[in-house]
This record gives sequence, C-alpha cells and structure tokens, in this order.
Amino acid sequence: MRFARLAAGLAAALLLSAPVHAAPKPVFGPPPKWVDVAPVPEPPPSEGAPAVQTLLDDNQSRLTPQGDTYYNRRVRKVLKAEGLPALTTFGVTWDPQDEVVTIHTLRILRGGRTIDLLGKGRQMLVLRREQDLEKAMLDGRMSATQQIEGLQVGDILDASWTHSGRDPVAGNRSYDMEGLSFPGVASRYRARLSWPTGAPIRYRTTEGFGEPKLSQDGDWTYLVLDAAGVQAPKPPVGAPPRFRRLGFMETSSFESWNEISRIMAPLYARATSISPGSDLRAEIDAIAAKSTDPKVRAFEALRLVEEKTRYFFIGIGDGGYVPASADETWRRKFGDCKGKTALLLAILAELKVPAEPALVSLGGGDGMNERLPSLAAFNHVIVRTEIEGKTYWLDGTRTGDRSGLDALRPPPHRWALPIRADGADLVEIVVPPLSEPFVEATTRFDASKGLDAPAPMEMVSRFRGDAANGLRQMVAAVPRADLERNFRQQMSGNMSWVEVQKVEWKDDVANDAFEVRMAGVADLDWRKNPDLGMLEYKVTASTTSAPGFPRREPGPNRDAPYAVPFPIYVRSTTEVVLPGGGKGFTVRGPSGKETIGAMELSRGSTIAGGVARFTTDMRSLAPEISAADAEAATRTLRRIAGEDSLIRAPL
Repeated sequence: MRFARLAAGLAAALLLSAPVHAAPKPVFGPPPKWVDVAPVPEPPPSEGAPAVQTLLDDNQSRLTPQGDTYYNRRVRKVLKAEGLPALTTFGVTWDPQDEVVTIHTLRILRGGRTIDLLGKGRQMLVLRREQDLEKAMLDGRMSATQQIEGLQVGDILDASWTHSGRDPVAGNRSYDMEGLSFPGVASRYRARLSWPTGAPIRYRTTEGFGEPKLSQDGDWTYLVLDAAGVQAPKPPVGAPPRFRRLGFMETSSFESWNEISRIMAPLYARATSISPGSDLRAEIDAIAAKSTDPKVRAFEALRLVEEKTRYFFIGIGDGGYVPASADETWRRKFGDCKGKTALLLAILAELKVPAEPALVSLGGGDGMNERLPSLAAFNHVIVRTEIEGKTYWLDGTRTGDRSGLDALRPPPHRWALPIRADGADLVEIVVPPLSEPFVEATTRFDASKGLDAPAPMEMVSRFRGDAANGLRQMVAAVPRADLERNFRQQMSGNMSWVEVQKVEWKDDVANDAFEVRMAGVADLDWRKNPDLGMLEYKVTASTTSAPGFPRREPGPNRDAPYAVPFPIYVRSTTEVVLPGGGKGFTVRGPSGKETIGAMELSRGSTIAGGVARFTTDMRSLAPEISAADAEAATRTLRRIAGEDSLIRAPL
C-alpha cells in the first residue's frame, strides 16, 4: 500500500506528496526561495571514519494546506577506494501523477574546482521502472538516474533535489519524518521545517535525535535541529522495534488516529457494493445455502477471496490509497490488500456478517501507539469481524486456509486502526501463546540389530496451522524431485551421519496438519567412555541449544527489553530402539520443566519397553523480557548447553 511512502523523510526518493502540477520528468533549477542553502562544511576527523564521510545532511520541509515541499541535500567525501562503488549512480524516484521533483545540483568538488555533472539534466535517464513486478507489485513510479563519472578518492560529491505536492487523499494534512541515518560522524546535520503560524502541526522526537528549537519569523513557524559533529545513535541489539526507533522526528497535522479512520471510511464505503447482475452473487448464494452460522459464512467468504482472486498490488496514482471496487476486483480476478479487503467486506455484508476494514503495519506495528497519527504508519489493510463476542482478523491476501475461523490466529501486527464513518482509535491485537506445537519432529533409530550395525531411521515431522499452510503452498508450487532433494539436503546438513533413502509427505486436511516422512539408514556413533569402560551414544539436542541474549554496548535504550521469538511451540523427540529389549541399558539426561526468561522448556529422558526416549518442548510465553531477566536467562542457557543426553550400554 502507499501509506508507507509518506514516511520517507529519511530518503527523499520515497517522499510522498501530491503536487498541484505533477510531471513525468524532473525539473532542473534552483531550490525554492525559502530554502536556506548551507555552505559546504569542513570534513570531520578522518580517524576511524567510514569509506564515505558525510559532510552535510540537510533536510528542509515546508508544510502547507496547499501542498508540501521537501528539500534534501547530501554532501559526502570519498576517503577510501572502498567507498567509490557506493557512489556510482545518483537517482531520485517519484510518482508522476502525484509529485514534482526538481533537481538542483549534482557536482564534484575537487581541490578548489567545481565539476558540474548535471548539465541541465542532459545525461539524466528517465524511466518508469517497476522493480517489484516479480513480487506482484505495480506502483507506476518514475526514476531519474545518472552515472557519476570521474569520481576519485578525496573528491566531495554534492547533490540536492526537492519533492513537492499535495496528496489528494490526505487533503490539507501534512506529515514528515526526519532522522539520523548516516554512517560515522557528520560535520553537520540539519532538519529545518516550517509551516504557517497557527497551523495545527505537532512534532515528536525519539531518543537520540536531539531537541529541536521552535521559533516564529513573521507568518511562519520554524522547527529546527542544527547539529555539528553528530553521529546517528545505534539501536540496542535484540530490542523490540519500538526501542530501536532511535534518532527520528515526526511532524504531523493529523488531529488523531480517529481522524484518519474517518478519512478512509468513504473510500471503502464506495468500494464495497456489488452490482445486481454480478456472477459473484451466485457464489454468495452458495455460501448462504451452506450454513446460517456466521462463523462458517465468514470463513467460506475468506476462502472465496483467497482462492479465486490472486494478489497483485496496484499503487498507480490514487491506487496506493483507494481500494478498487469489489466488482472490479472480482471481474479481473486479482487485487491488492485494499481490493481484496473491499471484496471480502462486500461478500460479508451480503451474508449479514458484520465486519469492517482495519489498517495495520507489516513489520512496523510495535510502538505504533507511541507515534504521531499519520497514514505513513500503515502499509496493509485487513478485515476485522466480531462474532459471538470474539474478534477475528481476516486477511484476503493469505492463501490456503482450510480449518475454519477458530483456527485463524490473531496476526502479529500489534495494533490496528478500524475504519469507520464516525472514526475509531487504535485497537491492540492480542496474540496469545500457542497451546499446541506447530512443529513436532520425531526421529526414531532402530539399533535392535546391534550397536555396530547400521540403524534404520525414520523421521516424522508434523506441521500445524500456518506452518502446514506454508508447506502446502510449497508442495503445490515446487516440482516433487526438487522438494525431495531439498529435504535430503536439509537432513544431511543437520545429521550428516544419516543417509536419506525415501521422502514422502501427506496433507492431513481434517486436522489442519501437514506431515513429512523421511526414511533411511544412520551410522550411530557409539563411543567408549574411558572412565566407565562402557559404550555411550550422545543424543543430539535440537531445541536446547538456544543462543543467549547478547550483551549491549552503552547507548540509548540500553536497558530496553529483549525480544523473544513469539509465538513458538516446538516439540522434538528422539527415540532409539535398543538391542536385547534394552536390558542393562541406562539413560542420562535432563527431565522436568523450567522457565527461562519467557521460554518454557520441558524435557524428559526415559527408557521403557526397550526404547530410549528423549523429548524437548520449547514454548514462548511472551514476546519480550526485561534486560535483567535476559541476563539471567543467558546464564541458564549456558548451563543447559553443557547438559548431555546419553544412552549407556551395559558393560
């Protein structure tokens, strides 16, 4: 979706605004008069500097109800030959329907000389470059690029450009994000924003950005951070995303999340109608005839959208915000998240299942409630429905769901914004821990013929939920011979002493599971214990070798929590059938349950019926733990890593 493009104050090529006069080609000329053009500063110390040194990172924005303009200038010095490959090309991108881009300078400064590379843009190559077509994405953006010829070590490259426009969906509202994103130390960093005095614009900074100064000059209000010898803050390793968002400043004139909800509501209201003669109605009637249960109807509607319309993103013009109509998406049998959401909403409305669209962020939802409201916070839209007091989240861009509405787990987006005519605030998406393993792997070695004989092996891996769904899609898309080879190679990488002879799989649709079986022969490494004089076999642990939490360097948010893989629940079992019914054999290994940070670890080591069995369950209970708990967990994990699981043969 196009929402994320608004957040590109850090990379001017991605800034979104909608101009009064959009253009398919860049304009060449001086910066706007309100821009304060800075002199080129002296380089910072070269000791310990990166190959490309930042002299000036200048970002100036003018935010008005009539349109927004973003000026950017980057002045960088090449200190080492290793930095030259990173500066081979200069380029900007823009939406020709919504933006105007003006290129001001592209030059090399060398020993008091100025070498102009721009030449009124005669060498600039302008293309409509769809770089994500292989990902089923079409955004219609233009790119203007030019090779940087003759750049040498010691040269200074100076480039500046401006994006301007007015977004048709956001209307007279503005949004900007600036941030420290350069390597090493910059001689000067400046963020200079201005807007008409009295405009309802707020700003918010994150840790490490600095405190900008607010002032007025005539009819204009200025917000400026101007810093010398500045270094971008380093995010704390292992922290959740909200604590890694350092060195940024947001500026927004959106009143609230509620306002964004109201702005988007008419777009989906117009898109969720079905024409009387549409053949989609026959599909809806079939679902209605199948059941009166709203949960069954909602799930069948989701499957219809998943299976009979493929995904394809359309971001040309207003397509980045405005959903295609349900009729159009159904007619062409493809749509992006917006189109599929509108189609699903239209079907649910006909089936009398109450539902609403909800904006979310793929990968960026953590800490959304701490940010200023903006469309930039979102890059995806799904459907929210409440049936019998329980909330369900339906995503029409998924494929392969088969087991009913209650089998759908809440998505990991953390926050959602329901789209309603009267507005809505952010809603937290609560993800509970898994109640059953999503992967169960049982490996059985048959050593009943003797410890020196090759042991037949069988591994059964059973996947549930989304893991099973992913395997179904892979099996449907990849040739069988390629899959078998991949499974064999994966096994040989984890267990080099096993020769896989047979690979097969089964889709257990009734239980929403997918099972993979591999059979072969293993060379079990029984070794003599020199102290005890008996043979031992060390069982390879699979889930107990979890790494610890890395220790952090001093810096912002050093005491932030640590993220934990969540939700996961994995069960691993290793069985060894022993010769002679296991008479005289013993096992040694951990047994019991303990909680390590937010990870619940259950282990068992037993011998019964002539079979030695070692089990490990690892389940995450929460998405993060405190820094103090992480340090304690690391110590426990070190202890666990040293614990052996052994089978001992009789003397």
